[in-house]
Amino acid sequence: MQVYPNRFAQHLAQSSQQGLSPFYLIFGDEPQQKLDAIEQIRQLAKQHGFDERQSLVADAQFSWSSLVEATQTLSLFSSKQYIELELPTGKPGAEGSKILLSLAEQTNPDTLIVLHGQKIGKDVQNTKWFKALDKQGVYVPCFPLEGNQLIQWLNQYVREVKLGIQAESVKLVADFCEGNLLAAKQEIDKLALLFPKENISLEQVESSIVDQSRFNVFQLIDVLLSGDMQRTVKLLYRLEAEGIEPTIVLWALVKEWHTLTLLINKQKTGQAINWNQLRIWKNRQGLYLNTMQRLTSSHLETIQYKLGILDQKIKQAVITRPYIELCHICMLFIPFDLDALPLDSES
Repeated sequence: MQVYPNRFAQHLAQSSQQGLSPFYLIFGDEPQQKLDAIEQIRQLAKQHGFDERQSLVADAQFSWSSLVEATQTLSLFSSKQYIELELPTGKPGAEGSKILLSLAEQTNPDTLIVLHGQKIGKDVQNTKWFKALDKQGVYVPCFPLEGNQLIQWLNQYVREVKLGIQAESVKLVADFCEGNLLAAKQEIDKLALLFPKENISLEQVESSIVDQSRFNVFQLIDVLLSGDMQRTVKLLYRLEAEGIEPTIVLWALVKEWHTLTLLINKQKTGQAINWNQLRIWKNRQGLYLNTMQRLTSSHLETIQYKLGILDQKIKQAVITRPYIELCHICMLFIPFDLDALPLDSES
């Protein structure tokens, strides 16, 4: 049975009355969702008498006989066995497959096994051992949350910690932490500590995360959109001095190029701009409107070309001073004519 993380707590609540499943399969590349799911199982298992936990890792030195022994060993303090088995690759191999298949065929109400690991593909899900465990238990796929899904998760967590925060601020945290649920949770936890029992303003949220490297990159983007060439260069110099990875700055520039291209195309075709859909709040809309007046389609084509070249250079590790080229690309957003300015990013 497949249950998604946002419905897993509800599923466990029902299982608490009907009885726990013998197997739980928690796989995916979103660590926070996996941690939450495993912790929920632990708590419910403890309520059902699984007082002790054994943790195993199926690495290169792992002996699958230890899993069999774990299911058969009786504790002095508990007759029920709760076992967590990490499959780092998601593939148990021939021996492991046979043992897991055997365990699926001989389920024991006093034994609960949680398998967890990284994202698995259809090749794993179609194996005999996985299908057998899935038939007897629950599979929880944990994927990174983006867009509205991330906002929904944050809103739910905000309610859990009883945080007084505006919808606009939740969207800001989501934009800042998109693709990283662990960081999003940490930001909410930090806000709860900084502003307990308060109605938190957007300004307070911004100030609380201003020291984060990615938010420093967001500051760079705002200065860039304002057309302030000197402050842009100063911010880039500071980011380089602080050791911020150039790929983070490149990511931010690519994101803004996409946004500006979309806005300018809508403007040219007379389409209405849905600022909320683009997650551009009122306090930043003026920056984009001013930039749209400065840039043309030709400017955007040049920026796209330069971004593509720099991306390839960074991936191929053939550039020694990427921040020099990042600075040149930033100047194109101003825009500043670089035709007469040599680009020496290799020195």
